[in-house]
Amino acid sequence: MAPASHIASDSASVLTQPSPAAASAGVHVVVMGVAGCGKSAVGRQLAGRLQLPLIEGDDFHPESNIRKMRLGMPLEDADRTGWLQELGRQLALQPDGAVLTCSALKKTYRDTLREAVPALRFVHLAISPSESLRRVSSRPGHFYPPSLVTSQFDALEDPQHDDAGRADGRRSVLSLAADAAGVEGLADSALQWLVPAPR
Repeated sequence: MAPASHIASDSASVLTQPSPAAASAGVHVVVMGVAGCGKSAVGRQLAGRLQLPLIEGDDFHPESNIRKMRLGMPLEDADRTGWLQELGRQLALQPDGAVLTCSALKKTYRDTLREAVPALRFVHLAISPSESLRRVSSRPGHFYPPSLVTSQFDALEDPQHDDAGRADGRRSVLSLAADAAGVEGLADSALQWLVPAPR
């Protein structure tokens, strides 16, 4: 299946300091979270501001996975293995950086992506079950049905624990409360973390 990658341009420029796009070389980031958290919308904003390719994880699901979800059947780990490996390959094909949207619910899933890009970073859009259900229910025609929302929360492993015990003390995960926050505000927070302003 053809990737839905694109590079969005940002005409704004700042003369007194490097633009986010200029400072984003080599940045690989996954915008992650349960269904309905806003991965695609925030991912598009972030990719546009950083002028990096956007890789939509859902576009790489095999037809067997899509069929399962349409039938209201949650994906098992085995269903996701090949999909995650392909997403890792797509990230590795972009040495200058990329933004990936992917649920990445379990640490093992995130570690599969890290195997392809060791310096990978994650922006987790945290959302409540009730808000997730409300948003998913308002997407008529989408292959992911509201009946599967609970299974996502059952599978979710808090990514903030991923950095426990890191020798360098650096954070690879940023968690943002996404229940009421707007897309632009979430993208602003992610951008400040990924490309902090010079001091």
